[in-house]
Amino acid sequence: MAEQSESAPGAQRFIPPEADTLDALRAAASGCQGCELYRDASQTVFGRGDESARVVFVGEQPGDMEDQKGLPFVGPAGRLLRKAVDDSGLDPGHIYLTNAVKHFRFELRGKRRIHQTPDRVHITACRPWLVAEFARLHPEIVVVLGATAAKALLGPAFRVTRQRGELLPWPASAQHPEDFRQVPVDSAGKRADTPPAQLLATIHPSAVLRADDQDKAYEGLVADLTVAARALAG
Repeated sequence: MAEQSESAPGAQRFIPPEADTLDALRAAASGCQGCELYRDASQTVFGRGDESARVVFVGEQPGDMEDQKGLPFVGPAGRLLRKAVDDSGLDPGHIYLTNAVKHFRFELRGKRRIHQTPDRVHITACRPWLVAEFARLHPEIVVVLGATAAKALLGPAFRVTRQRGELLPWPASAQHPEDFRQVPVDSAGKRADTPPAQLLATIHPSAVLRADDQDKAYEGLVADLTVAARALAG
């Protein structure tokens, strides 16, 4: 685990213990200063979707358009993901979308804001939001999109390129499964075991957009998501 600097104390202090819904978490996240990324980003970009979603997608971080609109997956990669979801047979009405890091990390080149991959300190600082989100979600399938999300949930040793498209047990496959094994069941703090689910890792849709052969990369993404769709149907 990376050492957290003074500029990255972590998100935990910004999560109110009484925040027992996704809406309450979203409201609290708007004031998060758990790492230095909040200083330059326009706003926190929290997850969106139904609390009863059967599939939870976890991506890397918001991009330029997401940062402006305050919603995840509304830029070019989001449009490609929606198409891949449709082509794989997943029901878009039963999906929750979120990111491992909730603020846009970028560098300025002239007037353009160029995406920068979050460092491990950002992933670590933001991880409490992911844990809090999962405590309110009960997915049957967790889909990890790309290396940053995989590091956040599965640890730095996991390689998407080696295990993409493979169904793994969730939360047993998590780096710290105990963080995801119990969920609150009432406002008094009573907790229950999380229903067993499955996890599947694949490439981030932005990797398809960057690929030399976009058609082949897209087919691979759809093939991986089809594994998830069949698992749900089975």
